[in-house]
Parts: sequence; C-alpha cells; structure tokens
Amino acid sequence: MRIIRGSHQGRKIIAPNNLPVRPTTDYAKEGLFNIINNYFHFDAISVLDLFSGTGNISYEFAARGAREVVAVEINPSCTDFINKTAQMLSFEKLSVMKLDVASFLDRTRQQFNIIFADPPYECQEYNTIVNLVFDRNLLLPNGFLIIEHSRHENFQAHPKFYQQRIYGKVNFSIFAENI
Repeated sequence: MRIIRGSHQGRKIIAPNNLPVRPTTDYAKEGLFNIINNYFHFDAISVLDLFSGTGNISYEFAARGAREVVAVEINPSCTDFINKTAQMLSFEKLSVMKLDVASFLDRTRQQFNIIFADPPYECQEYNTIVNLVFDRNLLLPNGFLIIEHSRHENFQAHPKFYQQRIYGKVNFSIFAENI
C-alpha cells in the first residue's frame, strides 16, 4: 500500500503478512479521495476510521493534513502497527483506540466530518454501524459516513443513503444527513 497524496505522497508502507486485514486498494482509495476532495478541505476536518486494520485510510487523511484522525481497531497487532507507523511518519494528529467498534460508537460523544468504516466483508452488522452513527448523532453537519463493502451489500433503501461508488471489487456507500 502507498500514500497517494499529501506530505508523504508516494510513500510505501509494508504491513506484516500476519495481520488479519484486507487493505483498501490504491485504485479504490484514489477514487474515494477524489470524491472527498470535492466536498471537504482536509485541513479543516476530523476523521474517524473504524475497523482501521493497517491504518491505510488513516495515513491518507493524516498525510493530507486532517485536523484529527481517530483510528479504532480491536486487533492488538493492528493497533501496534498503526501506532509504530504513525510515529515513524510523525503523524501527531493520528490517535489509535484499541476497542470494539460498536462499543466505541456507543460511548463516544465526539462528532466527526467523515466516518469511514471498512468492516470484514462477512460482517453482519453493517446496518447496526450505520444506525449507531446516525442515532448517536456522530456526524457533524454535512458530514459523510462511508462504508466499504462487497458487491453483495446494498444500502440504497436506507433513508440516509447518498451514493454508491464502485472501484473494481471495492464498493463504497456514502451516507449523509443533509445532502
């Protein structure tokens, strides 16, 4: 994986092979960030990265100057890797929380401009995540919730659904309150 833009553009990050992750492809990540770039100024946003895995998405936001990036991941090997990589890259505005995503969403009072979630594709709790974000009012006005998922999931009937983008085998569904 590599950082596409920002302060560490082109920087390759090699994750250990033993991490139980499926990093977002560079192709999909580039497409997603082109969309985000049309709606947000990176230096003015706070970001929540759920099911962070290797930290791939968190690093991209941090490299682009996000005001704050919070990565939530339950796997201790993943959180250790994200912490070490963030320190190595001097990403001081990136913090890592070793917690279950549902517990974090249920407890946090903080709001974010962008909430990105990349749960395991076999996850059965997509709607729980979407509903927790909106029921707990975790998005700031005009914020986005972005879910990465397989082609087998369809969220178009959800009342907060905004749009879906497909990049190869990667699907992103974007939810918003006021768009």
